Amino acid sequence: MSKFTLKELAKKVLKEERTPLTAEEIWKIGKQKGYDKLGDFKGKTPWRVIGAKIYVDIKDNKRSPFIRIDSKPRKFFLRELASEEDLRKIEEKEKAKVEIPAETKYSEKDLHPFLTYFAYAYLGVYTKTISHEKSSKKSYAQWLHPDLVGAYFPIDEWKDEVIDFAKEIGTKLIRLYSFELKKELTFSNLRESFFQTVSNSSWANEGYLVAAKISQNDDFRSELERLSASFGIGIIKIDIEDPDSSEILFPARFKSELDWDTINKLSGENGDFKDFVKRIKIDISSKEVRKERYDKVFEIEKLKESIKK
Repeated sequence: MSKFTLKELAKKVLKEERTPLTAEEIWKIGKQKGYDKLGDFKGKTPWRVIGAKIYVDIKDNKRSPFIRIDSKPRKFFLRELASEEDLRKIEEKEKAKVEIPAETKYSEKDLHPFLTYFAYAYLGVYTKTISHEKSSKKSYAQWLHPDLVGAYFPIDEWKDEVIDFAKEIGTKLIRLYSFELKKELTFSNLRESFFQTVSNSSWANEGYLVAAKISQNDDFRSELERLSASFGIGIIKIDIEDPDSSEILFPARFKSELDWDTINKLSGENGDFKDFVKRIKIDISSKEVRKERYDKVFEIEKLKESIKK
């Protein structure tokens, strides 16, 4: 008999409880019922993995049994149990969102930890900040290097012998990400920001343009969606009031082949990127991701305190 997966655990708990729950509540209830013993669940924070797996399933699977409830903190539910009112609210959530006030003061660098949290908690991606000041050719560095890069490792999901086998036959073991971060996106900076992201992310499997404030104007959203679909760049909205409500508005188009010439150029131009590439090699070889070698993942309360300062 095959063992439970975390998604199966989440589906079973939600079906039995018949109420929207946070990822942490799903895990807590599942553990109380002994469902944690039905699978080989690794890691110190399995509820984060549950949240990430449900989130990705909703994003990638049009027939996903899960839905997100627009609440704070973010909760998940089963589509089959949701009321028509729940579904209507989900469809209209973009119009219902409250934008960050224009007078809010923060820098792009202040948003880095929020993106790091979201990438790790919901995508399973370890990020590394790329300092443009370390580039040898600073004159065009902003169009060469993204603000953050990231890597997804299957190490926690694959058995050691499978990892070794994959390396032997040349199967790709990681997925590389590129993130360009802006405080806000409006018609005034959309074109420049978008094509800067296109330029900065050409080397990666997936590239994202990220902002804390994104215009709700219907024409703007239509243009943003059109550009995303045309060039394969994903859009992430960071929520500084509730980091767990950050989300991918439009997913990136996955590119199976990496641009090795550009990766080589980036490694030669920037020390942070070179260290990032070296770190990935070491972690894959050792079959252990050294979390402390990447950007630190802060708890939510720390994130909120940092933006208030």
